[in-house]
Amino acid sequence: MHSVGVRDHFMIAHSFQGEVFGPAQKLHGATYIVDCEFRRPTLAEGNIVVDIGRASEALKAILAELNYRNLDEVPQLKGINTTTEFLARHVFDRMREAIRAGRLGPGAEGVTSMKVTLWESHVAWAAYEEKV
Repeated sequence: MHSVGVRDHFMIAHSFQGEVFGPAQKLHGATYIVDCEFRRPTLAEGNIVVDIGRASEALKAILAELNYRNLDEVPQLKGINTTTEFLARHVFDRMREAIRAGRLGPGAEGVTSMKVTLWESHVAWAAYEEKV
């Protein structure tokens, strides 16, 4: 299986609902490093998995929707605990949409699986991985 990845970051504020979250129930910030890995069994034309430039642009655009935002105030996220795990799936779903819409260029339709990892710190992270 071949793979290639791109990386970016975004900063948000949010709060959580539920006693399990302790002090994180209060408004707090997070800066995430985001890795998006694309996988396919055979290489596309030009011997690539996906166009890295287009993948980077797509990831940047997806993260721009969240960057410097209080997620508690984003209408489609209101009332949702936007945990690192949840956000990994959210970014995954948006990137899958970008692949299907052709924004990663020719050959990207051959991507069979993808993994999105959000790094909260150097010791904590969450990921979502699935077939595309």
